[in-house]
Amino acid sequence: MATPRSIETKLVDRTDAPALRERLNAKNLQVVFTNGCFDILHIGHIDYLQFARNQGDLLIVGLNSDDSVSRFKGPNRPIVPEDQRARVLAALEAVDAVIIFDDDEPIELIQDLLPDVLVKGADWAHYVAGREIVEANGGKVVLAPLTQGSSSSNIVERIKDSKA
Repeated sequence: MATPRSIETKLVDRTDAPALRERLNAKNLQVVFTNGCFDILHIGHIDYLQFARNQGDLLIVGLNSDDSVSRFKGPNRPIVPEDQRARVLAALEAVDAVIIFDDDEPIELIQDLLPDVLVKGADWAHYVAGREIVEANGGKVVLAPLTQGSSSSNIVERIKDSKA
């Protein structure tokens, strides 16, 4: 069994993404990439991340920054700040690295990492950001099954409803 890595060693600065990919290429590892907000971690996220991790040798998670989440989900989101969301993700065994990005889509990060496998939830089947980049470099896109009844937005709404 491999020695567990500390949370801090799993947190990768956005500017270090190209160097990370070079190190992984040298080790001939199949890199899996996924991205998301991961605002309120729930069982759907756990299932999703484990599925993604099982698609290759290691999993890199692109985490939307606070500003990016607010643009996507609205002014009251995220609930949990990016540094805390990153640390929670890094604490998961399935996750090998976490990189915070500020763009609306992780296109530049995907270009820097050139993952072998790009994973998104099945609810994104109509559009997977970075698909063309990954496939043009010989990689593949895999859609992860959804865990029914799990959604951060639904959890937030239930909390709001319970206070009414």
